[in-house]
Amino acid sequence: MQDRLDERGTGLDRERRGLLRIGLAEVYNPSMVPTLNPGDQLVVQYGAGVRPGDVVVLRHPFRQDLLIVKRAVERRDGGWWVTGDNPLVENDSREFGAVPDELVVARAWVRLRPPPQAGQRSAGSVLSWLASAVRPVRSPGLLGPVLSRRLRAR
Repeated sequence: MQDRLDERGTGLDRERRGLLRIGLAEVYNPSMVPTLNPGDQLVVQYGAGVRPGDVVVLRHPFRQDLLIVKRAVERRDGGWWVTGDNPLVENDSREFGAVPDELVVARAWVRLRPPPQAGQRSAGSVLSWLASAVRPVRSPGLLGPVLSRRLRAR
């Protein structure tokens, strides 16, 4: 995900200050697979509160002109510990540590999958896309504690 700024470098800041604090972000790399794929769009809320398990958009701590999408895992000294859902990609807190609150830009609400390619638009592929095109970005932590208690009880 890259920050698309206007010529004054204030595009993102203008969106955050405006009355409408909702925007779109595009996923460019596989760090959040299987939850998000390259090409997916996210409906995000700028300045929203973050809870463990939320998918967030943040400025990369070492390259603040670069926006990245990660899952907020937990609060630590210095900010949020964030990871990608793809364990093979280490461009997350394992590499750069906790992310300060001021670098967290937005929280994702909904994932929008792009439609199938023009040559792949069979009835089956369109129906499959329709079933998964719009989906809330859920926190796995919402069901995790319930499931883990059930598994420990068995």
